[in-house]
Amino acid sequence: MNHKFSSLRASWALAFILFFAASCVPTKQFKEVQEKEKACQDEKSKLQAQFSELDAKFKSLEGDADKLRKDTGEMGTAFRQLSAENNDLNKSFDRLQETHDAMLAGNTAEMKKLLAKLDTAQVNLQRKEDEMRKTQLAMNTQQQKLKVLEDSLKMREKNLAELKQVISQRDSAATALKNAVSKALLGFENNGLTIQQKNGMVYVSLEEQLLFASGSTVVDKKGEEALKGLAEVLAKNKDINVTVEGHTDNVPISGGPIKDNWDLSVLRATEVVKIITRNKGIDPARISASGRGPFMPLDKGSTPEAKKKNRRTEIILMPKFNELMKVLEGK
Repeated sequence: MNHKFSSLRASWALAFILFFAASCVPTKQFKEVQEKEKACQDEKSKLQAQFSELDAKFKSLEGDADKLRKDTGEMGTAFRQLSAENNDLNKSFDRLQETHDAMLAGNTAEMKKLLAKLDTAQVNLQRKEDEMRKTQLAMNTQQQKLKVLEDSLKMREKNLAELKQVISQRDSAATALKNAVSKALLGFENNGLTIQQKNGMVYVSLEEQLLFASGSTVVDKKGEEALKGLAEVLAKNKDINVTVEGHTDNVPISGGPIKDNWDLSVLRATEVVKIITRNKGIDPARISASGRGPFMPLDKGSTPEAKKKNRRTEIILMPKFNELMKVLEGK
């Protein structure tokens, strides 16, 4: 279970970072994206804390229920033992009473001893009965607590089952989306374009050569065809949010209107968004553009092959998490 929860937390972390990645363009709008990303991080931490608290409470309740079951069993044993002792005392009392009645006319000294024993037996009997009542009350209290804990455990199990179902549905939706994208981009896959499914999301990665000339922000005709094909899939799947990320290598840019790699990555992401939103079936509110510059490389090497891998545009397709959020919030 801990492994599943760890995977889930990782899924959420990446999902929320990508989901709330705001449009990142130069100067003022870039600051707004930073603020939105910080809000996403805060929300992600809150959800992770809620999920950890749910897991810890669930384990604590299971331990408490086991302890209560054990305590209830021990009390039942003690109650049965006290009942047996009470029966024995009642029998002894009856025998003493019979002896007492038989010796009323007999020896006074013997009668006093019997009376003393009778009094002692009565005291012991009363004490045992008091202990039995206390034990019965304690057992009733423990049983009530056990019932509350068992009800709580059932509710937790129900919530976990619902959470697993929503995650399964999300993964199924992501698989169907990946298949649809692969079908639409069949002619481009493995020719500068790769499609992967991770953590309930679909990642479409396009190498620089498929979209842009070196240092350019203008998408060429072949890349535009691929983006149009992707846009047709997105227009049919309206519950998918889209984040476009531009990535560059770490070779400095000198001269020209573009200041640096970060600017280049932002402008390229924005250009891709513009082409996708030409499809009238896509609400621009579903799409955000951001630039990562050279700061999230796929390959940290300095070879030409490594730099080529890092010059890419990633389009991240995220099914909406509405149902998942409702389960986490207990709605």
